[in-house]
Amino acid sequence: MSTPSPQTAEKYRVSFDVGGTFTDFTLLAESSGALHYFKVPSTPHDPSVAIGEGIAHLLKAFAIAPSAMTHVGHGTTVATNMVIERRGAATALLTTKGFRDVLEIGRQTRPSLYDYNRVKPLPLVARELRLEIPERIDASGAVVEPLDAVAVEQAVQAMREAGVQSVAICFLHSYRNDAHEREAAAIVRRLMPEAFVSVSADILPEFREYERMSTTALNVYVGPRMASYMANLQKSVQAMGISVEPSTVHSNGGLMSAQSVCEAPVRTCVSGPAAGVVGAAELGRTIGMRNLITFDVGGTSTDVSLIHDSRPLYTQGRLVAEHPVKTQMIDVHVIGAGGGSIGRVDEGGALKVGPQSAGAVPGPVAYGRGGTVATLTDAHVCLGRLDPVSLLDGRMKIYAAEAREAVMEQIARPLGLSLEEAAYGMLRIANANMGRAVRSVSTERGYNVNEFALCAFGGAGGLHAAELARDCGLSRILIPQEPGTMCARGILLSDISMDFVKTQMSVADEAAWPQVGEAFEALSGQARQWLAKEGIEPARQRLLQRIEARYRGQNFEIVVDFEDRGLPPLQEFLALFSAAHVREYGYDAEARAVEVVNCRIQAVGTVARAPLATIEGGPSLSGARAGERPVYFAETGWTPTPVYKRHLLPVEQDFTGPAIVDEMSSTTVILPGQQVRLDRFGNLCVNVKS
Repeated sequence: MSTPSPQTAEKYRVSFDVGGTFTDFTLLAESSGALHYFKVPSTPHDPSVAIGEGIAHLLKAFAIAPSAMTHVGHGTTVATNMVIERRGAATALLTTKGFRDVLEIGRQTRPSLYDYNRVKPLPLVARELRLEIPERIDASGAVVEPLDAVAVEQAVQAMREAGVQSVAICFLHSYRNDAHEREAAAIVRRLMPEAFVSVSADILPEFREYERMSTTALNVYVGPRMASYMANLQKSVQAMGISVEPSTVHSNGGLMSAQSVCEAPVRTCVSGPAAGVVGAAELGRTIGMRNLITFDVGGTSTDVSLIHDSRPLYTQGRLVAEHPVKTQMIDVHVIGAGGGSIGRVDEGGALKVGPQSAGAVPGPVAYGRGGTVATLTDAHVCLGRLDPVSLLDGRMKIYAAEAREAVMEQIARPLGLSLEEAAYGMLRIANANMGRAVRSVSTERGYNVNEFALCAFGGAGGLHAAELARDCGLSRILIPQEPGTMCARGILLSDISMDFVKTQMSVADEAAWPQVGEAFEALSGQARQWLAKEGIEPARQRLLQRIEARYRGQNFEIVVDFEDRGLPPLQEFLALFSAAHVREYGYDAEARAVEVVNCRIQAVGTVARAPLATIEGGPSLSGARAGERPVYFAETGWTPTPVYKRHLLPVEQDFTGPAIVDEMSSTTVILPGQQVRLDRFGNLCVNVKS
């Protein structure tokens, strides 16, 4: 990375994504659109260490004055990791009398009905700290039994004696009438001013008490430590002389302020992966690839999502460490398969890969940080697909001999296989798991994969994309420039946004339709108030409307999206709902009444985007060639394979695999016979079926 002369007028935007293995950085020069990338190993004990190291490097390498930074954006898995590792705050729950066990009973679903080894996760709130309060509001919002304030005060005393740090308040039907939750919260804050308190009417004002209770409990469980993390992040950034406050990408792909994160940290549960999908959607829109399946392979997990007509798909909830979280989020399918996924031979003599991961510490054996178990990264080293000498432009030494020994001793010899058979077997198993994830977001939802390209990113996306696309029947692969930092790049393309929702529960007919309009008017007021609080002027505000509806008698609803067109006439809505139902389930039921469940508005404050810069590329293919090494392919065995430096590849010149394309943040494998070219925006475009 060369050091240019100091920049005086240029302004910069920086973003970073804190992953399980690496922390990735992207730096954008606002006027020119030039992008620069950097990557450092994560520091799980204190993420701010890696963040500070990366930002300091970028400031020095490009002679940037801290005052020239106009935007700092970040993605994080801190909240998710706290839940996975159960490192949250001591938490209590106040709920309606008779409903303390809702959090433990949950739904009567059995995803692993015949798995006798499966253990149900313990609730985040112990039963003795789930305290019942006499009160009752019915489904219409009418008060049946007033709140017992004395019982709340007694509960506070019990919580103080138990050392409680966080309090979730979730009463029955508070989505209709939140007066009791507000009254109880006021008492708790008066008597326990040091406690982190959330009411479900703020976190999730929707019906379904179990999901509402679980989401609110998870929010307060991670709240205190997330607030501490955000405070440390702000101090770290300010200590470098950067005055702008960091923004955080949340699960719907938008950004929110540090204050909003501290109030609702549960919204950051798929922070980094969501940013990668946003970045891929914007990239696809720019180059004319509007249908993409995103394939983000990191050190710990693989995240797969679908983009149709340049728009990501959304979901209303997911499980985080087997605890339901219900909030508007980009629909990302996550599996435990990444570069650090551990390979092992189970008791029955079968080869398994993941979901356990070696993580950042100690990491794969090849990283030389004390790792002792064979991982996917070690398998790639054994097959010659990863550079056997160093990664990250020479900053990370690779211990190839140790990696080969680990795979040989732990996988090959127990199974009676050669080294390459064992290593390639690990890849095939991981690819099979990844393929199931791709099919789950595409063909299983009625989409034709022939209409989509596989957009592969993450540090290991390019290592698996060629074989995965072939196995899944995709004909094209798009690999962005520096794909290992794509999530960080996506943060720079994210708008400020937040979702606002109101449960309606009314039949969609002429009598009730005006009430739907009134609900959207009320939500619009809340949304514009929040955008103003975030400092977004009216010209940059957009309100995207959607209705979640179902046929009466169905259990779950589907989304009808109006974007910013406003609420349509009733008959137009019914036609849109019918089409959405056919797309989701393959049929409609026109004779049945349609029920409006939730009205939702996504408040968006648009962020100025620098145009995607084109690249010059190198003068010739031979000039980009950095050498040759033997690489193992199933089709040809060990094959002499040219290795190219990506930044030196000529633009719009086709070449044919086998090939290895190296860059700072990632390595791309091109199979024998596949055709590839570098487009003018720096993307590798692979023709799988050439």
